[in-house]
Amino acid sequence: MDETTVLSPGDAARASGLRRMKAVATGLLLLVTVVYALANWAEHQGAGAWAGYVASAAEAGMVGALADWFAVTALFRHPLGMPIPHTAIIPTKKDQLGQSLGDFVGENFLAADVVRDRLAAIGIAGRLGAWLARPENADRVTAELATAVRGGLTVLRDADVQAVLGEAITRRVGSAEVAPHLGRLLERTVADGGHRRTVDLFVGQAHDWLVKHRDTVLTAVEGGAPGWTPRFVDRRVGDRVHRELLRFVTEMRDAPDHPARTALDRFLTDFARRLQDDAETRARVESLKSELLARPEIQDLIASAWANVRAMIMTAAEDERSALRLRARAAVLAAGNRLVTDARLRAKLDGWVTDAAVYVVSGYRAEITSLISDTVSSWDARTTSRKIELHIGRDLQFIRLNGTVIGALAGLAIHTVTRLLGG
Repeated sequence: MDETTVLSPGDAARASGLRRMKAVATGLLLLVTVVYALANWAEHQGAGAWAGYVASAAEAGMVGALADWFAVTALFRHPLGMPIPHTAIIPTKKDQLGQSLGDFVGENFLAADVVRDRLAAIGIAGRLGAWLARPENADRVTAELATAVRGGLTVLRDADVQAVLGEAITRRVGSAEVAPHLGRLLERTVADGGHRRTVDLFVGQAHDWLVKHRDTVLTAVEGGAPGWTPRFVDRRVGDRVHRELLRFVTEMRDAPDHPARTALDRFLTDFARRLQDDAETRARVESLKSELLARPEIQDLIASAWANVRAMIMTAAEDERSALRLRARAAVLAAGNRLVTDARLRAKLDGWVTDAAVYVVSGYRAEITSLISDTVSSWDARTTSRKIELHIGRDLQFIRLNGTVIGALAGLAIHTVTRLLGG
């Protein structure tokens, strides 16, 4: 498998750094090897006691460098390609390492107490409140909410929404008996005199219609008269009927205490009681309600209402100075200020967040940790070893450097002690 097709672009820089550190560590090993050879040659040539000290230090440095090279290399591969036992640890133990890493994260980072303590230290509610209380952040939240609303309304199909609304309203209204509610509403309206303006409007319109349509009344009276009556008699009767009707509606219009108004009040009061108590009246109202709901005009009314509401919301969401946007902004600022000043609200919100986080961690810990172990398990051994080496290999090369230096110092110390003891 081509390494470039598996490793991420960021691993290229790590690979370059790893190569440089390997060259430095190997270069130091070669250096102490050359020093050992020269010092050993000088010692045999009678250069003096110093050559023995240098040779011993270089020799121990070589041993330390080789030992640490073997240890570091054995983590990732077989040294020199030889299948020595307990080498190539990471490729061999890849799945176990992934499982152990997942268990470690689950036990130490996803424990309920750890999550609670961490969230309590963060103080999410206080930080959220301080952030929301800033006007520029409130503007940003409001703009994002407006965008979300516009996006949601754009995605929704009008036909689907209208169908759902139509079904919901029809089912809701159809399942509830409306007559008692209408009766109570009518009873309160009559008791408060709220119907009088409607009566005034109706009587005024009737007066104006009679004034403008005298001939219509005369024609109606003449059309209903017997055929044997003279026409002039029919006309006089029609004229009398028109005058009486006009007088009646005029008096009713101008006299708030007209007997007809009083009679209408009694009728409406009685009808309101029948709507609430009379089974036959209530059944007739329910039948009328069902007929109205089944009419296509009602569904068209619901559809047009949704279209108007949708257009109104879209327009308000797009306008930064609309009442909807301004109210939303004010609500965001108010929520932020309350979170800042109300300790009980902060504690309640922090509790909700903590409980939710603990619930997720406790209920889905296995799924979360399995993401780590399954990901590591899905890698092939060579890729896993290479990825880990690229991330920590550069630091491991310092072990080789330190082994060379410490080995040299240890060799020098041992040789010195040996000479002092007369060896």
